[in-house]
Amino acid sequence: MARTMRLAVAQSTVPEDPTERGALRAAGEEIRALMVEAARAGARLVQFPEGAIVYPSKHVMAAGAAGELVPADWSRAAWDVLREEAESIATLAGQLGLWTVFGSIHPLTPPHRPHNSLYVVSDRGQLVARYDKRYLSDTEVSYLYSPGRQPLVIDVDDGIRFGFALCIEANFPEVFAEYERLDVDCVLLSVMVDDAPRARVAQAYGTLYNYWLGYSVPAQFSATAPSGIVGPGGRWLARCPADGRPALAIADIVLDSQEKDIDVALRYARPWRRIARGGLYDERIPVGDDRSDTRTFF
Repeated sequence: MARTMRLAVAQSTVPEDPTERGALRAAGEEIRALMVEAARAGARLVQFPEGAIVYPSKHVMAAGAAGELVPADWSRAAWDVLREEAESIATLAGQLGLWTVFGSIHPLTPPHRPHNSLYVVSDRGQLVARYDKRYLSDTEVSYLYSPGRQPLVIDVDDGIRFGFALCIEANFPEVFAEYERLDVDCVLLSVMVDDAPRARVAQAYGTLYNYWLGYSVPAQFSATAPSGIVGPGGRWLARCPADGRPALAIADIVLDSQEKDIDVALRYARPWRRIARGGLYDERIPVGDDRSDTRTFF
């Protein structure tokens, strides 16, 4: 029997002001509506963007009186609303039997700055893990957040393994190489960026490391590059409409897939690249051969 799991990747509207209580409530409502839609489509896991409940703008949280950047005053955030919305999402995940991954800010003990995180809620409605963004932008690390410390791998259903990454981490290939070494089947990359090249980089990781990749972007940026799912080998399997509206992209992760490009990626390319990286060539390098050592004649 094929090991299969249906993945839904959302593009939802992400607010940028954590002091706007109504906007946080609206974001939570939209997330929950998309969760219901994902469950009706048979999804076992749904992924949302970075900061799905809120992604605080530096212009809101770290702007000084003269317009300069200053350390954010996190006491201004509506932490009670953020928690209530996160708990409501978790409760609905349990009711729907739907694994749910969504971004928000995670408070630490003052004076430590919060983490920029992805919460992972099980199909029983339990918060089972949290991924904290490890590689931050200069602005993020200087004025906004505390960096995380470690990768996160979660097994779902029949041992389908997921890794997690956030936004600018797409520019750090070592994050995605690490997840390949950790033997994940899919990386969920959630972003808050209006940037077509970021989506191309995400697609490239499906090609380079031969796993599935969920790419979740805010709905308001989808006209540039919508959310979608990349298969092993780098083909987009599903994408949301590029129309600025909330939506879902849905595709199946099939570990025993017979689709040619996925089968080649999983059965041949990924194992071979591991062999090639494991010292295959070391004892085959010619030693003491002048025709190899000298590079200045034909």
